[in-house]
Amino acid sequence: MARTMTSDARKKDTREKIELGGLIVKAGLRYEKRALLLGALLDAAHRIKGDEGERSRLTAIGVEAFGNDDQ
Repeated sequence: MARTMTSDARKKDTREKIELGGLIVKAGLRYEKRALLLGALLDAAHRIKGDEGERSRLTAIGVEAFGNDDQ
């Protein structure tokens, strides 16, 4: 039973990582260096901490991008 739970947890973790990688591709950043991607994500994480306006602005951009999936 413990082995099944571990396997299920690993599958869930893998699926989540694949989905997050898909966001990088969707953003058009597939060929950027990893250091740049990490830097951009760390900067965004820093900017949204305690700044609801920035969080809302970035969320709106993301919602719009997901809404354009059919293009």
